[in-house]
Parts: sequence; structure tokens; C-alpha cells
Amino acid sequence: MIKRTLYFGNPAYLSLRKEQMVIQLPEVEKNESLPDTFKKEATTTIPIEDIGVVILDNKQITITHGLLEKLLANNCALITCDSNRMPTGLMLPLAGNTTQTERFSDQVNASVPLKKQLWQQTVQAKIKNQAYVLEKTTGAVVKNMLIWAENVKSGDTDNHEARAAVYYWTNLFPKIPTFSRNRNGIPPNNLLNYGYAVLRAVVARSLVASGLLPTLGIHHRNKYNAYCLADDIMEPYRPFVDNLVVDIVNKNENISDITKDVKTELLQIPVIDVKINGQRSPLMIAVRQTTASLYKCFSGKTRKIKYPAFE
Repeated sequence: MIKRTLYFGNPAYLSLRKEQMVIQLPEVEKNESLPDTFKKEATTTIPIEDIGVVILDNKQITITHGLLEKLLANNCALITCDSNRMPTGLMLPLAGNTTQTERFSDQVNASVPLKKQLWQQTVQAKIKNQAYVLEKTTGAVVKNMLIWAENVKSGDTDNHEARAAVYYWTNLFPKIPTFSRNRNGIPPNNLLNYGYAVLRAVVARSLVASGLLPTLGIHHRNKYNAYCLADDIMEPYRPFVDNLVVDIVNKNENISDITKDVKTELLQIPVIDVKINGQRSPLMIAVRQTTASLYKCFSGKTRKIKYPAFE
């Protein structure tokens, strides 16, 4: 089942009633010119079990502790946004699997050679997906990228990921010749930042559901980063966000601000169509296959992690 992504950009009161999220809008309820029947109809409910991601993007949103408890118990990811309306915080459940301790132990005890092999597979999948996006959207030559992908060694000791990234970002937005990928750089970096934040939440949520610690990565090791493993595993999924952003850039003249329409498109990331294990699947479901296969690698049942592709 595909879980819903809910975005709240206006003042709202969010509470819990009988396993349902209750959404009340103060601006409607306090408007004396509106009839009571309309106010009652404006209050909506959504089953907790249908919710996967909640994005809170207004300082006048109130959410009850009871609702938070239920959302986390249902393995929901909650994203909070800052004054610039950009994702800035992520809340996840501490435990999302019945065999949590065993799975943590397998993850912590994973050997260095295994983690290097998993990173090799991760980088190969990422570069191949980048090559697809680049060729599809710009017609650029990508033979070199495919060669780099095939030549990635265990642990990516030759740093083919960085080499591919330089070529990829230099050519991905031909209409913006000064573009470079930088979190604080010129647009569409803002769109990429937003999209990656949504993707990161989806991946982190799935890692928790698979009984893994999002903090302990197979490659990323920044001591200040609480989501190193999520950042590792989302790498081959990033090109799907890039592909969406390219489409948005081609349709919009002004991308300095993330408009309501653009945000609506970016919030479709969890349901983007991908191909994994030979079948088409929504991205959120594919991520579950990826994190489940990752645990099987940690537990010694396999050495191959499942990653998505475009074709």
C-alpha cells in the first residue's frame, strides 16, 4: 500500500480521534461569516494507517501529543520546515521492527569489506541512473559515465562517484551555464534541496521499518550527521528527483521561489514510478525493497542490495 504524503502550509490544528488524524482549520472556524454546517464539513479526517509522511510548513500549526504518538507508532516520518519554508527537521520512531536488537547487532557488526562492496553497488547504481537522466533530458554523451560505473571498485577507491558528479552537474542544466550543485547555490539548487529532503525522509522511514539505524552508514561517517545510512541508501534514488526537477525547470521561467504548484510536484516524489527487481513500482515501495535487501546483506543472507533503475 502506498502511504500518503500530507503537506500543511496554513494554520491548522491537528489532533487524534479514533485512529484518525483530525484536521481543523482555525481560519475557517473563526470566520463568523461562514455557516456552522460549512465549518463542520471543513473538518476532515484521515486514517493514521494511510499516512507515511507529514510536512509541517507553518508556525501556526498545533499538533497534539496523542497524534504524534500514533503517527510514530505507525512509522510515519514528520518533516518540519523553517522560516524560508525549506525542510529543516525530521522526526522518526526509535523502533520500527519486532526484531530490533538482532537487526541492530547485524548492522553494527557488518564487516568493512561488506560495507565497501555495498558502497560499490550503490555508486554503480547512482552513476547509471545519472547517465540515463542526462541522456534523456539533454542528449549529452554518457558513454564515459557508463564506463565509470562499470569500473567502480570496492569502496569506490578511485572516486568515480565524484568524477561522474562533475560531468553530470556540468551538463544537466544547459540553459543555466553557471549552475553548479551547491546547497546554497543558485536555483534550481533550491528545488533539489527540497526534493532531496523529502526523499531522505522516505528512505529514513523505511530504514527504521527494516529495523536498521539510519545513523550508522556504510560510507558516510560525518559525526554530526544523524542520517548517514539514509544518505548512503538514497544516492541511487537522487537521479529520480533530478529528473523531476529538470521537468519543472523546463516548464517554469521563474524558479527562484518554490511556488505552490512546484511544491505540489515535488511532493509527488514518494509515488514516482521506478523499476526495481524487474518490475515497476512507486518509489516509496521500491525503497522498502532496498532497505529490506540491505538488512539481508547485513545478516549474511545475500551480498546484493536491490536498487532502482529507470528502464
